[in-house]
Amino acid sequence: MASSPLQLLGFILALIGALSTVTATIMVEWKMHGHSHRIYEGLWMTCSVGHRTTCEFHNSLIKLSDQVQITRGILLLSLFLSAVGLMVSTIGMKCTRFMEGRANAKGAVARIGGIMLMAAGLMTFIITTLYVKKVVADFHHAHHLHSFEFGNAVFVSWAGGFLTTFGGAFLTCQRCSRSSSSRSINSNAMLQSNKSNSNYV
Repeated sequence: MASSPLQLLGFILALIGALSTVTATIMVEWKMHGHSHRIYEGLWMTCSVGHRTTCEFHNSLIKLSDQVQITRGILLLSLFLSAVGLMVSTIGMKCTRFMEGRANAKGAVARIGGIMLMAAGLMTFIITTLYVKKVVADFHHAHHLHSFEFGNAVFVSWAGGFLTTFGGAFLTCQRCSRSSSSRSINSNAMLQSNKSNSNYV
C-alpha cells in the first residue's frame, strides 16, 4: 500500500483533475470561429459574442454531430467514474478511519479507487484528443470562412485528464511503500544484529 503522504497527494491531484473535467464539460469554448464576431460551440450550447452575447442550448440530440454526442457521453462517464473512484479511494486511504485494523483490505480498496481514477483520466484525455483531431481535420478541409478552431476548454479537459490519471497512479503505487518497509526491516535487522554482537563483547 502506498504511503499516506503519497496517497494524499494522489487524491488531491485526482480531485483537481475531476474538477477541471467538470469545468471543461460545461465550458462553451470547445470550438470557436471568427474574430470581431465570435461564435463558440460547446458540448451543451452555442454562443454568439458580438455587441452582445446570446447563447442557445442544444435542445435536440438529432441536430448534434456524432462528435459532440460521443464526447459529451464519454466525459459524463469519466466524471461518474471519477466520483466513484474518489469515494472508494477515501475509504482505502491510510489517513481515514475506515476499515481500521484491516491494512491489506484497506490497501486493496485504495488501489481499486486509483485504477478507477486512472481509467477516468485516460478516457478524458483520449476523447479530448480525438475531438481536437476531428476539429483540425475539419479546419483543413472546410473553407476558412466556415472553419472552426478548438478553444480553451480543450486545454482544461487535457489538464483534467492528466491530473486525474496521475492522481490515480499515485494511489495505486506500491513500490514506495515496499521500499520504505524493506528499509525499516533492514534497519531493524541491523539493530538486532548489533545488539547480539554487543552481547558477546
